[in-house]
Amino acid sequence: MGYCCLMAVDRDQVLRSAAALLTRRPTATMDEVARAAGLSRATLHRHFAGRDALVRALESLGIAVCEAALDAARLDDGPAAGAVRRLVREIEPAAGLLAFLYTENQLFEGEEQNEGWARLDARMAAVFRRGQENGEFRIDLTPAWLTEALYGLLASGAWAVTEGRVARNDMSHMVVELLLGGAVRREEP
Repeated sequence: MGYCCLMAVDRDQVLRSAAALLTRRPTATMDEVARAAGLSRATLHRHFAGRDALVRALESLGIAVCEAALDAARLDDGPAAGAVRRLVREIEPAAGLLAFLYTENQLFEGEEQNEGWARLDARMAAVFRRGQENGEFRIDLTPAWLTEALYGLLASGAWAVTEGRVARNDMSHMVVELLLGGAVRREEP
């Protein structure tokens, strides 16, 4: 029976349960993660041999979710500001997971994760670069900085929603308006 139950464990569902808990409580223990996923600690350990393995799996999930959001946002369509608006709207459901990963020091360990984050960074930076080339965005702020600012605002927004300081329905609007309000190129007086 134990083997049958082990086979029935949906790894993706376990990761999503872990992500939901860890985005609310980043210091949750593996016991708490197991309970949240409806598993014993031993079963969780068979799938993820410790917190580092779980975080690495969550990174992979986060990268996949972000890549899907980037695809759905149609970054090459229309003005760059519109692409940024669509991107924030598409990525917002994963903002809590990104906030958790943003704070984990394992984020930049491992070649696979580095490649995944680098792909995401490059795609986001390309939108900001296009906006600069089209005259939409300021040229004194690098595309790399605007990408980092976007990550930071998404993480801050997720934390603010979790803490009840910002309404979930307002987060995307506030992130976009603050980012674009600072990035939009203004005519010199």
